[in-house]
Amino acid sequence: MFSIQLDIMQTLILAIVLYLLGGVIKNRFSLFNKFCIPSPVIGGLMFCILTLFLNIFNICSVSMDTTLMPYFMTFFFTIIGLGVSLSLVKKGGKLLFTYWILCGILAYCQNTLTIILSKSLHINPLLGLMCGTISMEGGHGCAAAFGATIESLGVSGACSVGIASATFGLILGGVIGGPIAKFLIEKYKLKPSHTNTSLSSNTANKNRSTSSFNLSALSFFEQILIILLAMSLGDFLTNLIYKSTNIILPSVVCCMFVAVIFRNLNEKVQFVKLDFKLLDFLNEVSLGMFLTMALMSIDLYKLSSLFGPIIVLVLCQVLFIVTFALLICFKALGKDFDAAIMISGLIGHGLGATPNALANMSSVSQKYGYSEKAFLVVPLVGAFLLDLFTMPCIILFINLLS
Repeated sequence: MFSIQLDIMQTLILAIVLYLLGGVIKNRFSLFNKFCIPSPVIGGLMFCILTLFLNIFNICSVSMDTTLMPYFMTFFFTIIGLGVSLSLVKKGGKLLFTYWILCGILAYCQNTLTIILSKSLHINPLLGLMCGTISMEGGHGCAAAFGATIESLGVSGACSVGIASATFGLILGGVIGGPIAKFLIEKYKLKPSHTNTSLSSNTANKNRSTSSFNLSALSFFEQILIILLAMSLGDFLTNLIYKSTNIILPSVVCCMFVAVIFRNLNEKVQFVKLDFKLLDFLNEVSLGMFLTMALMSIDLYKLSSLFGPIIVLVLCQVLFIVTFALLICFKALGKDFDAAIMISGLIGHGLGATPNALANMSSVSQKYGYSEKAFLVVPLVGAFLLDLFTMPCIILFINLLS
């Protein structure tokens, strides 16, 4: 078996090709378009499965340089921050609080479910806990961090189990989120409200063609500069907080926080004119690249030895979150079009990550219409508020089981 090593440029080229290929497949085969499966998920997952078979049949192995992936993610969240106006947050008030509480309930239920199932499967509950909130709502980063903590308690393989669970969750969250929202929209014949506009509150529907905006080099670099400055300042704040308090925060949180502050100060002082059509376009590009890279770089072959019990636990988590979303969350969120879009986001980050949630919502919105409330509430909760529930929840269960 020979190995293929892709450098940073070759990895980027592959990601672009897979993203485009995913779009072609989605448009060519009505099944993908019908169920609102995001293009990055189609392309990235297809390559992920291809490399699995190449390894199984001992043909070749592929390694990639995904250095750009975290930058795409930070770029994406920074733009999300620039779209958050406090006046819009006030609009989301009760709905945002309700969604946040539902995510908190989900976190505690996920951990409780894994403990019950772990005992039934005769698995160490601490190891089973890695298939709960840690990897589902926490994602790969949380799985690696808390996996090391659990391994220090004498439970071997915790990191591997957590990363494998997060991987399956990421895939399933991107695959089923869109179809669930589609089911709700069509079953209840839901339509977007006339008040739904983009986050700028001045631009037209999110379904507008991104090619319709007027682009100049000056405008482009002006918006890019704002994003990069927010990213740089956010990274500086992350390091400052860690050095001052030993508290580890994801850099995307600080970057998004800086972007939110700038957006709202800019509304009052008008430092610069934000081009929200261009920002929407850059948002879509960065999200597509991040999600494609995240999926195409998953090594299913290395995770194959852990498939058995992990698949059982993750599938039970999927069944639970779908039931929870349909029977409780959809009704609690208003049982309307906005609620249906938010359900696709809830499943996306409840099983995978916030970019998954945004990809699901974007895919559904492209077909059925835009929801301003959903694109306001889900990123705020997924990137900011969710950790206020998940971190104490994870720490509590680790201490109860250790």
